[in-house]
Amino acid sequence: MRLVSHPVLCNYYLTYRCNATCGFCDIWERPSPYVTLENFRQNVSDLKALGVKVIDFTGGEPLLHRQLDQLLREAKDQGMITTVTTNGLLYPKHAEKLSGLIDMLHFSLDSPIREEHDKSRGVKCFDKVIESIAIARRLGERPDILFTVFEENIHQIKQLREDICLPNDLVLILNPVFSYNEVGGNLSASALSELTRWGKQKNVYLNDAFVQLRIDGGNHVEDPICKAASTTLVISPENKLVLPCYHLGLKEFPIEGKLKVLYQSEEVQKLVALEGRLPACEGCAINCYMQPSFAVEMNRYWWKALPSTLKYNRIKGTWKQMF
Repeated sequence: MRLVSHPVLCNYYLTYRCNATCGFCDIWERPSPYVTLENFRQNVSDLKALGVKVIDFTGGEPLLHRQLDQLLREAKDQGMITTVTTNGLLYPKHAEKLSGLIDMLHFSLDSPIREEHDKSRGVKCFDKVIESIAIARRLGERPDILFTVFEENIHQIKQLREDICLPNDLVLILNPVFSYNEVGGNLSASALSELTRWGKQKNVYLNDAFVQLRIDGGNHVEDPICKAASTTLVISPENKLVLPCYHLGLKEFPIEGKLKVLYQSEEVQKLVALEGRLPACEGCAINCYMQPSFAVEMNRYWWKALPSTLKYNRIKGTWKQMF
């Protein structure tokens, strides 16, 4: 049963540029401009009109955008929930002007061991994450730690939780690695079982539907769980609407100040109708599109995701309805 029929999330790529070179990501390899404030102002109004409630300011590294605070303020003025995930390199420099503008602030940290995290990111950023945590806490923010889980670092969850998250009263978000375009990776059955166990621990968030989807072999084109194109609008740094999702990116439509009209057009809606049914969609388990997909249709994945969603809101002390 479909609960929500309109898009609820916008993955807004401020730039594809990044100041890290993570081996499990290829976004940073793409040449890229930066989103303009003028285009964003036009688009955010249309996003609200389309029913979008959450804007994920993403990239690349979103803090590379020098007007990020203004973009966030525009979104907040429209009543949007804002999310930002950062490697922490630039947060200490910009923390003061970003304070109070980010509803969900995530610092990426993939190991409690400095050398290992820095190696995975291709740049020395571990110390900046630790510094960023202290600054954010001083400013009254409550960031989360986003831990991308691989076979080779799953054994470090305990140390990361005990050494960094619990002392700072931070939520540890377990983000299972996914594969696409010959990057990323997959997790074994034993690793998925270990993840499930950790998801039940204090101050740890794991969307259990992510695990169930992987056990089920990912999205299946004959009966797709993916609702990427109907739940999530993807906007590129070139101010184009990307369909059916960023990772497939089959077609890009220039927005030209008419995002709502464009999204509702017959050509776009034909592509939306193919969500989860394209050959490349078989076996897909990309978290950033499955999370909203689980939230808009009452099925086994909706029920799997519900307890962890309630747990996260309880820990954070907020009951904001994202979708």
